[in-house]
Amino acid sequence: MDDEQRDEAELPALDERSDAWLVGRARELLAIIQTVPLAERPRCTAEVDRLLAEAQSRGEPRMVAQLLRSAVAVRVVNNELADSAEPLLDEMLAHTRRHGLVVLQADAHALRGRRLLLAGAEDAALTEAAVALAMLDEDITPDVMLGGRTWDMIMASTLLDIGTVLTQLGVYEVADQVMTRAHKCIRASAGPHLISVHLINRARLLVGWGLRLERIGEDERAAERFATAAAIAIAVEAPFRESLFPRDPRSTAADQNPIIAAALALAQPSQAHEARLRGLLRASRYPRELVITSIALARCLEHEGREAEAVEVLGAARAEMYDEAAEPTLRLCLIREFARLSGPDGGERTTSALEHYATELEAQLWDMRESRIATLNTRREHERLSRMHSSIARQALQDPLTGLPNRRALDERLEALASSPANHPLAIALVDLDGFKGVNDRMSHAEGDDVLRVVAATLRDALRGSDMVARYGGDEFIVLLPGAPLPAAEAALRRALVAVSGLPQDLSHGVTLSIGAVSLRPQESAVRALARADAAMYQAKRAGGNDIVAISAAEAAPVAGAVGAGQAGDRAWVLPETT
Repeated sequence: MDDEQRDEAELPALDERSDAWLVGRARELLAIIQTVPLAERPRCTAEVDRLLAEAQSRGEPRMVAQLLRSAVAVRVVNNELADSAEPLLDEMLAHTRRHGLVVLQADAHALRGRRLLLAGAEDAALTEAAVALAMLDEDITPDVMLGGRTWDMIMASTLLDIGTVLTQLGVYEVADQVMTRAHKCIRASAGPHLISVHLINRARLLVGWGLRLERIGEDERAAERFATAAAIAIAVEAPFRESLFPRDPRSTAADQNPIIAAALALAQPSQAHEARLRGLLRASRYPRELVITSIALARCLEHEGREAEAVEVLGAARAEMYDEAAEPTLRLCLIREFARLSGPDGGERTTSALEHYATELEAQLWDMRESRIATLNTRREHERLSRMHSSIARQALQDPLTGLPNRRALDERLEALASSPANHPLAIALVDLDGFKGVNDRMSHAEGDDVLRVVAATLRDALRGSDMVARYGGDEFIVLLPGAPLPAAEAALRRALVAVSGLPQDLSHGVTLSIGAVSLRPQESAVRALARADAAMYQAKRAGGNDIVAISAAEAAPVAGAVGAGQAGDRAWVLPETT
């Protein structure tokens, strides 16, 4: 058995695993891949891809989106795999846009920003961050299908991905605001791993910010950032011990994570940090870890009067970072630190001239930073206004409660489909909720609204992307299935019926569907076809509900068909066409 076959045999069987297990295992692999040696990363990536394939075979849109996010993330944290992220990013954007998963769509833009930074495309990465922020600036209703805790975790992960892009770009003030927003979601619902990720990212932000402030002579403000980062480094110890990161339980987080160790050393440089930092420097796998750890170690050596050793450490890091496109702001901090400790051969006069030149250069760079923030805000506002304009236009054709197309959009779509022979046969179904009035009477209209939203999402997710689900009014929906013969349409609608009847009680409150389906006849008006679908729906409802009744010219007798084992009234009827 070769290595590839052995790896395949060691991977867990997936067909009997729960949806939650698939998502959780993908999160675990993302944590693992950031710490394992380079040779082991393809194996982790391959397992994430298997998890994604399993999720896609099950077809639940929210789970697929989360697995797509994991498959992209394991690639954008590694230069060697970054190119393979692009088609997955395209798929993630298309999937989240189709299913209205706005937060995960924003995350796709943030992840594309991280991918662009690996290629040195800073301006394009800034645009992606602006688009992601603009999407999250909208008034987003939490997805009841996900649950509150999962919703908060997805929102927090998206904000952390945006914050990472802004940190790498050196837009620290905005990154800090984004991280603060993420903190609110994490505080509400997150477990120890996401807390650890957040605290480590925040420490990294503060360390980079402090080093940047030093470059313009703001030493006191820099010291404040380092002190806060050190406090975070202490706070991360408890959640880190329960995180998904591979770790030695006998060692502290500072002994195992370069960012945490560097934060402590930069706040209080001393020889006490030297051995730890040297060990972590040898194990550093990412440019940010290399730069921050090297600068922290050099500061400790300088504190002990060992400037020559400090220069040697910085010089080695500088040589390794020479062709690195990522982390441009940190790379410049490293070069400055190397120049500061090296000193030119020309003595004090040359040093003074170089320092003067550096001051002017830093002033210009600081102005560029302000310009970058202005650019980010401008692009964010442009995206926000564009989305607002699109939203207004969309709202004219959208039901505000469910997000589905409304009657006006339905009429336009039906007319277009009916007039094009390429869309025929065209199946039309009218869907009515069984037991919905009881939900409103027993509970509240707010609960009823939640049921309508859940059923709408389930209907939409169970059908093809080319099918249209529209809210017809009250608790009635219309489904248009272009190019679907009536038997195929009935099979697709049965999947939707089963999906709704299988919803958890706390989401559906026992509501089921009665469905009437017809095939549009030549020269038949839309009004007539809808009237026939309505009559078929009432046949299903009179039979006890949770049924499908289809009217076909090819069948003249009722045909039984189960929609779920052991369910009462779970049969489909085929009625003869009437003139």
